[in-house]
Amino acid sequence: MTRRAFVHRLSTRGPDDTAEFDAMLASGAISAEGVVAILGKTEGNGCVNDFSRGFAAASLKAALRRRLPEDKADAVCIVMSGGTEGAMSPHIVVFESRETDERPAAPGALALGRSRTPVLPFDHLGRPAQIDSVAAGVRAAMDDAGIHDAEDVHFVQIKCPLLTLERIAESEARGRATATRDTLKSMGLSRAASALGVGVALGEIDRRKLTNEAIGRDWSLYSTRASASAGVELLDHEIVVLGASRQWAGPLRIAHGVMADAIDVEPVREAMAALGLASEGQLAAAKRKRLVALLAKAEAGSTGRLRGHRHTMLDDSDISPTRHARGFVAGALAGLVGHAEIYVSGGAEHQGPDGGGPVAIIASAADAGSAA
Repeated sequence: MTRRAFVHRLSTRGPDDTAEFDAMLASGAISAEGVVAILGKTEGNGCVNDFSRGFAAASLKAALRRRLPEDKADAVCIVMSGGTEGAMSPHIVVFESRETDERPAAPGALALGRSRTPVLPFDHLGRPAQIDSVAAGVRAAMDDAGIHDAEDVHFVQIKCPLLTLERIAESEARGRATATRDTLKSMGLSRAASALGVGVALGEIDRRKLTNEAIGRDWSLYSTRASASAGVELLDHEIVVLGASRQWAGPLRIAHGVMADAIDVEPVREAMAALGLASEGQLAAAKRKRLVALLAKAEAGSTGRLRGHRHTMLDDSDISPTRHARGFVAGALAGLVGHAEIYVSGGAEHQGPDGGGPVAIIASAADAGSAA
């Protein structure tokens, strides 16, 4: 069976805005049966109490349930990332797979896979058990995508759970202490363990090095292709693998780079060039039409400095450093590609080097016209 990936980037007017998505489902421009995953940016705070994520996910799920049996609608991975600081534009990216009679693309077309993990006990979040669960889930998503070589994986998006006071109390009632009692810190630990699980699955990190003490502390250990977003709206892990496969057809291609810090745009420029989007300055309008999606992670460097100069992101008691980082990196990338409808997720623990993060770009091939 040959499959073809379709990627649709849709602007939104609010977390519950599914109007364009509904219209495309109704017209057949998007096949509900083929929707693999939906990633999106919502205008919440991105913290524990950001219910815009759940609101958006529930709205999108309701749209799918109107056209699909409940079990099939619920199988779609819906990953909402809160926080559109600066000029980052709220939007969703719909990933769709269809069977096709087209011949597979010789260089390897965009391939999509997904999986979900079992629900973990709350005391396992931020600990090695979470690493192992996510690693197994990533391998399952690779199988779903038909990707057999980890080198062909370019981006792994995880939506992971976090701790609330109610969940902490439930765990303690069973005599099990959680990794932290700080709900905000639980987001970082859950993202950290999830990212390390990606690194293990892709052969980037030696599992034997991953102790409790390493999670969220040893920044020398990281994945170059992991993106983890934590939320209160789920209890398991939703995993989406994006890569390249010669078993897939169509014009869409994917490449990735790793930013060493928040203004390191050259690796992103190199990834763009690999997709035929080379540009000495800002991406020209003609080439911009071929850019389907830009996915990135952002983090405030733990040293408190950026290329030798002090930053105050970690000292701001009013605004979370992840909010600063999202807006800052989104601005740097927007200046590169010429628009701000980009997916920048904050909190990059073990996702790229300290202060940096992975970036993936999806674009249509140069001879294929605009993206499908």
